[in-house]
Order: sequence, then C-alpha cells, then structure tokens
Amino acid sequence: MKKLTSSRPVAGLAMVFAMALAACSETPMEPDDHAEPEGVHLIMGGNVIASYDGEDETWDGDLEVDEGEGTPSITVRFVDHEGDQIPIDDDLYLEVDIGDSSVAEFVLDTPGGFVGSLRGHMQGETGVTFKLMHGEVGSGHPDFVTEPVPVHVH
Repeated sequence: MKKLTSSRPVAGLAMVFAMALAACSETPMEPDDHAEPEGVHLIMGGNVIASYDGEDETWDGDLEVDEGEGTPSITVRFVDHEGDQIPIDDDLYLEVDIGDSSVAEFVLDTPGGFVGSLRGHMQGETGVTFKLMHGEVGSGHPDFVTEPVPVHVH
C-alpha cells in the first residue's frame, strides 16, 4: 500500500516562517511605543473642573465634596501638550492614591478604569494623586504621576 503525502503544508509553513523573519528584520518593534501624556483633565458633567500641567507640575482647580456625600462621576483624562486626549491602550490603567483616607476616598467605577467619584468622610483637607500605569492592573509600573490635587471636604 502506497501512502500519499503532500508537500503543500511544509512549503506553506516554510513560507510563513521566511516572511516572519523578513518582517522582523525590516521593521523592529519599539517595546513601549505609546503616547506620552503631558497633563490631566478631571471632567465632571462635561466640564473640566481641574487640570494638571505636567511640565510645571501644578494643578489649576481643586476637588470639593461635602462630608458624608459623594461627587457625580469624575472622568480622568490624560492629555497631550495641546490638551487633546491621548489614546489609552489596553495595557494602560489608572491608579489613584489619596493622602488621608480618613478625610476622603476616590473610588473607581471599575478597577483600573478612568471614571470614579470622590467621597467625603470627614471635614478636612487631603490630596489625590493620579497615576497612569502600564502593564497588568495591580502590578504595572507608572508612566505618568501627578502631584496631589487639593481636596476639600466641607
């Protein structure tokens, strides 16, 4: 009994392998090739309520909330030098740090997401730092970190 074999699968694999090698040598990939933010806009109700200038490391505006209350949703938007939103790749996420969690907290709608709200716990002052993280949620590294935006709980 004679066995029939075809060389088509082998030839096809060889061609794919050759094309992959050629592509790698012609167009090297940059490992961290994504847009670099230069600032942050905090948006509530369609309006920018505070903005961060990464060059000067200063905030224009602050956050306010009443004790025992929460703000409407706040969108954290990372922007370029012209104030245009940068594209957010799948491997970027938001991390938020609060200076004094007994005064207030910033709660994200979803872990790593870019929308959340500020909740006031007790009258006082604190600050919120926003970090654009790169990698897996909870284990990435920061690509951009703001100074704390002032928070006032009334």
